Amino acid sequence: MERLTHVDEAGRVRMVDVGDKPLSRRTAVAEGEIRMMPATLEAIRGGEVEKGEALAVARLAAIQGAKEAGRMIPLCHPIPLAAVDVDLIADETLPGYRVRVRASAEWRTGVEMEALSGVSAGLLAMYDMCKAADRGMTLGPIRLLEKHGGRSGSWVASDGDG
Repeated sequence: MERLTHVDEAGRVRMVDVGDKPLSRRTAVAEGEIRMMPATLEAIRGGEVEKGEALAVARLAAIQGAKEAGRMIPLCHPIPLAAVDVDLIADETLPGYRVRVRASAEWRTGVEMEALSGVSAGLLAMYDMCKAADRGMTLGPIRLLEKHGGRSGSWVASDGDG
């Protein structure tokens, strides 16, 4: 296992210095799911959620969550994101939704945390929009599917990851 980069030689937590790293195109894709009652899934699909348009709110929350990763996670660098793309995929086998976020930037460090934060925020917003009808919804797993760019290159999850 590689050395943990957020811990110095004395074992103290630190923010990694990325100032000397070259700029490069970075992308990351993360995904998570929310399971719910079939009736809740149908209410979302039909635009019948009492609080309003659950999918629009979840999409906006996912974008905002990606943008705010550097503020929410103590050692995460603020990154000037170039784009955040959100897919909200109805899945009757859950039943529920899959939230997939693709974050990209031209920067010195990766955007994995932005993609993961976006997924988390999107799932939480969907829960919030639907909790009056279905408090038993469950969130997760949330995981990184792929990342590209930077010194370590590309990584794509296999079925056994996570």
